Amino acid sequence: MTYDDRGVTQGKRDCAAPRQAQAHRTTRIKVGIIFGGACEEHPISVKSAREVARSLDAEKYDPFWIGITTGGDWLLCDGPDEGWESGTGIPAVVSPDRAVHGLLVMKHGEYETVRLDLVFPLLHGKLGEDGAIQGLLELAGIPYVGCDIQGSAVCMDKSLAYAVAKSAEIATPNFWVVTENENVDSNQFRYPAFVKPARSGSSFGVSKVANQAELITAIDLARKYDSKVLIEEAVTGSEIGCAVLGERSGLIVGEVDRVDLSHGFFRIHQEDSPETGSENSTFIVPADIPDHSRRLVQETAEKIYRVLGCTGLARVDMFLTNDGQVVLNEVNTMPGMTSYSRYPRMMAAAGLPLSNVIDRLITMASHRKER
Repeated sequence: MTYDDRGVTQGKRDCAAPRQAQAHRTTRIKVGIIFGGACEEHPISVKSAREVARSLDAEKYDPFWIGITTGGDWLLCDGPDEGWESGTGIPAVVSPDRAVHGLLVMKHGEYETVRLDLVFPLLHGKLGEDGAIQGLLELAGIPYVGCDIQGSAVCMDKSLAYAVAKSAEIATPNFWVVTENENVDSNQFRYPAFVKPARSGSSFGVSKVANQAELITAIDLARKYDSKVLIEEAVTGSEIGCAVLGERSGLIVGEVDRVDLSHGFFRIHQEDSPETGSENSTFIVPADIPDHSRRLVQETAEKIYRVLGCTGLARVDMFLTNDGQVVLNEVNTMPGMTSYSRYPRMMAAAGLPLSNVIDRLITMASHRKER
C-alpha cells in the first residue's frame, strides 16, 4: 500500500492520485478502524478486526486500519492480517485537534493528515470499552461506533453497572467491592462466590471460590488485572446472553443464547485456540428456553441497555434462575466480532449477518452529532 493515494494530505495540498481513483474514493465513507490495544484483550480485538475485514463492503467503505501494538504503538497498516505489527505500517495517531478530524501520519519525518468520516473503535477491555478511546474521539470531534464515554465507563465497572441497574429494579447478584490494599473478612461472604476484577473482561482474573481458604488467593489474582475487585455471590441458573443493536428508529434485539456448561464455569477467550471450541462450554442459539422466558430475557436486555446509557450496540449477559427470574451478569459495550463470538451469532440468528450489522452501526455513527 502506498499512503500517498489514500487521501493523505500535507498542509492544504492533496497528494497526487489518479483522478478516477480519487473520484471513486469520495463516494465511499472513510472509516478508521482501530484494533489491537495495550491490554490482555489485544489478540481478541485483532481476531474481531479480521472478521470485520471479511464482512466490510468495499464498495461502501474506505477502511483505514489503525493497529495498536501490545506496547501501545499506533500504526497505520494494510489490515489486521498476520504480521501487521512488524510489517510496513507507519506511525499514525488520532489527532485531538478538530481541524484535523482524523489521523496524523508520520511520513518522511513529518506529520501529514488523513481526514476520516468516522471511527470504528474495535477495541475490547481496558482503554477500549471504558471510555478512554471514546474520550479521545469526542475531543477530536469524530463520530464513532458504539457507546459514549458515560455508557462505556459505567458498563465497564461492574459495581457501577450493578448500582445503576438495582436503582431501576433490575436484579443483580449480591456483591461486595474490595478496594486496593483493603483487608477482607472472609467470614462475611456466602459461598460459592465469584471473585472478579471490577473493570476487566473476557474472564481474565476471574475465579470461583468454594470456601474462605480460596478467597485471598482469588483476590490476589484479580488484583493483577484491576486494583478494584468484586466479590459476587454465585447465582444458581443458566447463563444467557442477548445482543442489542441501537438505531435511530429504536432497538433491534437479537436471538437469546444459552451457555451450555459441561463442568466448571464459563471462561471466555481463555483457551489456546478458541476457534476450535471451548473445553467446557458450547453456545445454543436460539436458547433452548421457554418462549415466555425468551421474551423476558429480551425485554430485560432492552431495559438494561437503556438504563445503563448504551448506544449503538451491546451484548447483555444475564442469568436465568430456576424460578424464571432474570439477573444481570455484565454488559459488553464492544462485544467480540470473531468467528466464534456470541454477538454476531445472536444477530445472525435474528436474520442480520455481520455485514448488515456493520452497515447499521456505521449508519448510526454517521448520524451522531459532533460534540
